[in-house]
Amino acid sequence: MLKKVLIANRGEIAIRVIRACRDLGIATVAVFSEADRKSLHVRYADEAYLIGPAPARDSYLRIDRIIDVAKKSGADAIHPGYGFLSERAEFAEACVEAGLVFIGPPAAAIRNMGDKVMAKQLARAAGVPLVPGTDAEAKTAAEAKSISDEIGYPVLIKAAAGGGGKGMRVVRSSDEIESAFGAATREAANSFGYGGVYIEKLLENVKHVEIQIIADVFGNAIYLGERECSMQRRHQKMLEEAPSMALDDDLRKRMGEVAVAAAKKANYVNAGTIEFLVTNDKKFYFMEMNTRLQVEHPVTELITGVDIVTEQLKIASGLPLSYKQEDIILKGWSIECRITAEDPFNNFLPSIGIIERNVSPNGPGVRLDSAVFDGYEVSLYYDPMISKLITYGNNRLQAIERMQRALREYRLYGIKTTIPFHQQLLASEAFLSGEFYTTSLETNPALKPDPQYRPIEPVLAAIAGALIEETVQNEERQGKGVAHSIVNGNVDKSGWKEVARREVLRRG
Repeated sequence: MLKKVLIANRGEIAIRVIRACRDLGIATVAVFSEADRKSLHVRYADEAYLIGPAPARDSYLRIDRIIDVAKKSGADAIHPGYGFLSERAEFAEACVEAGLVFIGPPAAAIRNMGDKVMAKQLARAAGVPLVPGTDAEAKTAAEAKSISDEIGYPVLIKAAAGGGGKGMRVVRSSDEIESAFGAATREAANSFGYGGVYIEKLLENVKHVEIQIIADVFGNAIYLGERECSMQRRHQKMLEEAPSMALDDDLRKRMGEVAVAAAKKANYVNAGTIEFLVTNDKKFYFMEMNTRLQVEHPVTELITGVDIVTEQLKIASGLPLSYKQEDIILKGWSIECRITAEDPFNNFLPSIGIIERNVSPNGPGVRLDSAVFDGYEVSLYYDPMISKLITYGNNRLQAIERMQRALREYRLYGIKTTIPFHQQLLASEAFLSGEFYTTSLETNPALKPDPQYRPIEPVLAAIAGALIEETVQNEERQGKGVAHSIVNGNVDKSGWKEVARREVLRRG
């Protein structure tokens, strides 16, 4: 087993990794910038070292300084968390060259799956369905136009290296190709240091569903169910849940099996995620692979009982997977809200300042991954996400009710946050019915931030009553017990959807 792990990250994910290390008796080393001197991860770790000024490029992105601290502290491994250096192949290589264990996939797997074109080629070789498009980069605007004309509009011009919507442009006619191609390549070059792009058919009214996989060095690999990640704003996830209402058992199995096949084709080791687009007619297409721990991993942990970070540490220690595929049974439902320091009623502008008081939610089925405390300073230097609020229930309805309760309890005084917007989303007809897509937050007027919205418990009470009544009637007709559908989320939505619609509209 590893003896001492350096966490090359900050905030809530650094604390999450530190806790997993403590559970296994592993010593921890934190690194911090000048802006993070008072941060919780610095206090939680056994040792902590300053690595530079506040800007990430001078601290958390400095491979040389992080490696130097690892050597000085006697750490034998580095966990990158997510963001920063977590998907940099050169960082994984630098760790190995320094005699350190990189707690993640091999550099070759990061490089191959991080290159969108190479990832598509590997996925195709593994038998994974692909969105119609090219497996090679489009070198010029003229070439992009020729490809797009053949595929048929609308299309997406996408950066070959990177993600998060950077270097991406929607093109709906040939007249838009030249300007979109230029803009996408420039943005890709600025964001990722490489301007290569490829062309892909734009699928509309689709869901973003991802499969969590984990693999060891002995060739064993399993999938841990799926996560529904379609609630996005500008390609950034705001809310995730597991499992997904879009999948049934057969589709889940097929997607899980091809995800594992793709991971094996890439010689993947440790935790990773294969992302798919899923259509209304149950077809799915490979989108990309994230070669790291995901922000939303807690929802998977809650419905499977698998501690993903602990598994990462064990695999990095040379141990085999603790589970076989038949051990993975999905139980209940989990929802995660990403709480960010942004003002949802002012175009989500960053909200910086001091959190004067932090009142955390609690109670049954509530988990809060946070690094916030009274006096915590939110700055512009880092990602605006300050915490993750996760709830668990026996079924989707209970998980929603618990999230509504937790959001009402959560108080962060001194800054603006997305908490009121999440309350609005949780009570919306689109979310409650499951009829939302990757573009819904931008195209559905009912999901726009409403400063007049106030959380109203009777809405959920009405939905709950209608849902249970509908479930009882359906199950009695089928000769099944009421608990069968409630626990598994298999209910007929036709009855309670109209109740939800009327209640939401009536209450404003």
